[in-house]
Amino acid sequence: MEDVIKADFLSKNPALRVAGRVWIKGFKAAISLSRPFWDFLARFVLAQALLASAFVKLSDWQTAIALATFEYPVPFMSPVMTAQTGLAIELIGGILLLLGLMTRGASLAIAILLAVSQYYYIPTDYNLFAIALLSWFFVYGAGAFSIDRVIGKGVADSALPLAAPLYAFGQMMTVYLSPWLLFVFRLWLAITMLISAEILPGFANAMLYPSGSFAPILPAILIGFAAFAFLGIAGSVFAVTLALLLTGTDFMGFNPSLTFASILMVLVFLFHGSGQISVDRVIGHWLERNLLFDRKHNAVPDSWPHIVIIGGGFGGLSCAMKLKDMPVRITLIDRNNFHLFQPLLYQVATAGLSPSDVAIPIRSLFRNDRNVRILLGEVSAIDRGTQTVTYNGGSTSYDHLVVATGATHSYFGKDEWAPFAPGLKRVEDAINVRGQVLRAFEEAEASNDPEQVKRLLTFVIVGGGPTGVELAGAIAELARFGLADEYRNFDPANARVILVQSGPRVLLPFPESLSENAAQSLRDLGVELLLGGRVTDIQDGYVQVGEDRIETETVLWAAGVAASPAGKWLNVETDRAGRVPTDEYCRLQDNPNIYVIGDTASTNAWDGNAVPGLAPAAKQAGLYVASALRQQLSGQGLPPAYRYKHQGNLATIGRKAAVADFGKVKFSGTLAWWFWGIVHVGFLVGVRNRATVLINWIWNYFTLRMGIRLITNDEQK
Repeated sequence: MEDVIKADFLSKNPALRVAGRVWIKGFKAAISLSRPFWDFLARFVLAQALLASAFVKLSDWQTAIALATFEYPVPFMSPVMTAQTGLAIELIGGILLLLGLMTRGASLAIAILLAVSQYYYIPTDYNLFAIALLSWFFVYGAGAFSIDRVIGKGVADSALPLAAPLYAFGQMMTVYLSPWLLFVFRLWLAITMLISAEILPGFANAMLYPSGSFAPILPAILIGFAAFAFLGIAGSVFAVTLALLLTGTDFMGFNPSLTFASILMVLVFLFHGSGQISVDRVIGHWLERNLLFDRKHNAVPDSWPHIVIIGGGFGGLSCAMKLKDMPVRITLIDRNNFHLFQPLLYQVATAGLSPSDVAIPIRSLFRNDRNVRILLGEVSAIDRGTQTVTYNGGSTSYDHLVVATGATHSYFGKDEWAPFAPGLKRVEDAINVRGQVLRAFEEAEASNDPEQVKRLLTFVIVGGGPTGVELAGAIAELARFGLADEYRNFDPANARVILVQSGPRVLLPFPESLSENAAQSLRDLGVELLLGGRVTDIQDGYVQVGEDRIETETVLWAAGVAASPAGKWLNVETDRAGRVPTDEYCRLQDNPNIYVIGDTASTNAWDGNAVPGLAPAAKQAGLYVASALRQQLSGQGLPPAYRYKHQGNLATIGRKAAVADFGKVKFSGTLAWWFWGIVHVGFLVGVRNRATVLINWIWNYFTLRMGIRLITNDEQK
């Protein structure tokens, strides 16, 4: 019967199969992303109430003892001990709960305190909901925003006594006991609502059931909610609807005793599901076996279309990220195991950022997607006849192929210059450039030859595009500010930074007014501009610019790029830059199942003009290809032709200036610099990368010190 259902509703309805998996995966991702915020909010609300009570006791200790003596005496403890114990649990437990440190122990102690108060003092709905939340934190543990989650595994692997078994016991409760606790919560709420609806009046007990919080709701509605809770149907809808209903009764003044803890407790079903013995669990198992296949990689059906993506840059990664929720098998091949944010690579080269700040492991982005496979390898051939990709570890077949292999340096036929003028496309390039720049200062400090010092402190950047401008500005800032007062043989601020541009101005794609603003900002930093200067030779120790010979030990190349060898793999004619021509759908013109995007592609999708080699352009193309594949796999045919939407050009010069061109809107200076920073942080992949880049920028901005000044490479000049 299950196979019949699967065939009728999934196999014969590709649109339903695609849309179903996309929506379910999207919902699960949204819940997973927001779950830590619910967790922290619940801990914060509980901790706030505890700490407020503790501070009241501290402010009037005699009254606290009097209350423990006459208002809520505990038979097995003296009044003073009762007050002291309560204060200690509220104060210490509240702090630990807020921090998410030793959360299970703190939750258990606080829950016992509230249970004693519920039994020996005045029973309240708040106590019951708070005890329920605390029991959840005891069984499940704290979420991502907690110290426990950060250090837990490390503590378990340490030599601390009992650390390993306690950690293992906690993990066992999280995995095996928490679903049963959700089941208990459902039954408890169902009974409570039936008591409020007067269906089970004999069960009414204020110490066990918070029926007062549901009293303002109509009995018929409560019976319906009780049925949903008892059966565990649509737990997410049940949780949100009930939370909104309770909030509404409170807002209208019908439920003055309602507390935020009750809302948070109900929402546990939204973020953690319905638990054991529920209809939702049966549905979830069916979806996993027939649609999701997320438990293990080898469970993904071979019948799903296989999409191979070559390249983990902006285009390939954005395509994979959008395709991962579809019923497809994805293989992403890249020669690196990380995604690199190239626009900030120059800051690694100039000691502003660490390589790990601008790169993120690709595997970490797909850890929850069993239909995505990451291969570390360098592609050497593509056989269009057999639909096979060969790489340095084997080969793999494909149903659809996405080529997003980016670009590399172009020396315009003068490849012999490469050893003397490194470019900036890879992490290794940035580390080598950083070492070369910093080594120049170190060797100048050790030299007693004025001519050699002059050569060492002369830095030539070839190319006046965004990379060249940003690199020149960053090196000038490093010399003027980052290294100030650190050398004794010379003043780093006297270093010459020369930017050579063959065109009449820097930043040729920008309007002339912004180019002039950028040029002036560079001059203000002490950068020398050689406009209209054509490099004719680069050798060890000098660069020839026209008739001028510049003695230097450091030449950096930022003048041109060439596409990857994808054209050779595909056996197609390319343009002069090595880019592969594509049709209006980003496909190879004679192979509709091969897509080429990013710097590898020659696409006239910008109102008939060539799409620029920018990160946003590659990302747009990747998202478009993913949408096109989704429509085709859904049986809807091709989408409208790809149209590139230009989002503007940005370039920064130093720590206070930038230029921004958004067509009709153009601006420069400090405002553009702030905008540049916001955009680039937003484009970074991963919360950690965004946070560390922001911290480094703030540190560098206010201290005028570049902290990543490490010479780690071994090559010699």
